[in-house]
Amino acid sequence: MIGILVCGDNHFIVSGPLPDRVAARALARHWSLIQIGQTTPLSLQAWSIVTHAFREDLAWAVIVPGEGEVTPAVAQLLQELSARGIAIRHD
Repeated sequence: MIGILVCGDNHFIVSGPLPDRVAARALARHWSLIQIGQTTPLSLQAWSIVTHAFREDLAWAVIVPGEGEVTPAVAQLLQELSARGIAIRHD
């Protein structure tokens, strides 16, 4: 399953199940900080960043608090997902 995790003005296209609130925030923290040589914690290994996906493949969306405003392009994508009936979860 593929979804989008939005964190402020940043976003990640993610392969994996819809994360709960704790996992979504942990994923945003983990991927927002560059840590050379750091391995993904076992609790987060169900998810990975996808480098190529079609918007039609997105099946879930989660927004977590972050710095900055959601970019216009991501806001448009979220509107499209909502129009398709995909719930946008705000954590």
